[in-house]
Amino acid sequence: MATSTLAGFPELAAHAWAYPALEAAHIAGIALLVGNLALLELRVWGAAPELPLRPLARLALALALVGFGLVALTGLAMFSAQPGELLANRAFVIKMGLVALAGLNAAMFHARDGLNRLDGVARAQTALSLGLWLGVIICGRWIAYR
Repeated sequence: MATSTLAGFPELAAHAWAYPALEAAHIAGIALLVGNLALLELRVWGAAPELPLRPLARLALALALVGFGLVALTGLAMFSAQPGELLANRAFVIKMGLVALAGLNAAMFHARDGLNRLDGVARAQTALSLGLWLGVIICGRWIAYR
């Protein structure tokens, strides 16, 4: 059963409930990811200073990682249904670039110990993070229309 890597699994996309279930799980993962990042970023910007930053960060980042894992797994499954079409879709390619930039931004934030600094650079990085993830969501919606 040799198939081209770009041929994918079109039967997944045609399945009555499998693909819609993947999309729903993908959206739930996005909510976990972006919602928890936004919560932590608001705290970094100075909202709710009575909440201890470290415990909030531990919880928010753990849930954001669960969300990212869910998004990655469901995204890979959906990609497997139509890889050729998605790779030819400009919105998809931009989305993947934004995901990579968001990951790089997060790595730089933690490498410079942004949670301990809470300075202008940390606030700028969290604003950039939110902007990048919003861009990912927008591009994700545009995929169907490109």
